[in-house]
Amino acid sequence: MALPKHASTLERVWHYTYLVICALIFLFLIAPILVVIPLSFNAEPYFTFTEKMLKLDPTGYSTRWYDLLLTFGMQAPEAPRDSSWWSDAWSNAAWLQATKNSIIIGFFSTILATTLGTIAALGLSRPEMPGRRVIMAILISPMIVPIIIVATGLFFFYSAISIQDWGIPYLGVILAHATLGIPFVIITVTATLVGFDHSLTRAAASMGAGPAMTFFRIQMPLILPGVISGALFAFVTSFDEVVVVLFVGGLDEQTIPRQMWNGIREQISPAILSVATILVLISIALLTTVELLRRRSERLRGVTPR
Repeated sequence: MALPKHASTLERVWHYTYLVICALIFLFLIAPILVVIPLSFNAEPYFTFTEKMLKLDPTGYSTRWYDLLLTFGMQAPEAPRDSSWWSDAWSNAAWLQATKNSIIIGFFSTILATTLGTIAALGLSRPEMPGRRVIMAILISPMIVPIIIVATGLFFFYSAISIQDWGIPYLGVILAHATLGIPFVIITVTATLVGFDHSLTRAAASMGAGPAMTFFRIQMPLILPGVISGALFAFVTSFDEVVVVLFVGGLDEQTIPRQMWNGIREQISPAILSVATILVLISIALLTTVELLRRRSERLRGVTPR
């Protein structure tokens, strides 16, 4: 925002000082990203900038580490890249297996977290709901309690009920990630419901609409941006979580963060930087989507002009 013409010298100094402080904070926050992305194209197996990279020599850059994401763990990585090669990569490449596991776990945990979180947010938005503050505090506690405590508690709970003997793949991790994602859905949907006119639901009921029809025809279109935003946050939470997976995940439930953790412990490879770069790009896309949905929600509720 531009300064008014009548601003004093002190106000101008503070304005530009404030902008410099904000710029420095922003640079501090994105500095790791600015380092990781170029290093993922390093032609050498180092985690530092080589002399060729600093001189912008094209021979100092390579996509070999991105290619390694496809070949690591394959039975015949040097074979011609025909259909059998891609079949080998799809079945045996460690990073692809981790990606598939992350997507499967993230998808089902997001569905569960979004469904339960939306129902909880609708109930908590009712003014006649007793003990709303206490219930809200309990439901959002997973994002406040240290994750190591949550993981330890889930480990002993799953051991007590022998969830590993139920024969359902990924069940323990999906339930755990859904628990971690529910608070984000509740917060985003509750924020969308602020100022919601409940007379609309009463009017629909008075005209003979049942609860299901009232929800899908009246409430859902208005809170849909908040629901989608919460679902995206829940998916990112699942996609990026490693502590719970280490505690309750099976040996065949290697997710991307767990594979990165194993890679750091067992084999230091710049391929981890390639994965980090891809995750950064995915996060940017999801955050952009969330921002667009937030603006759409504000327009629907009349908070901002069209």
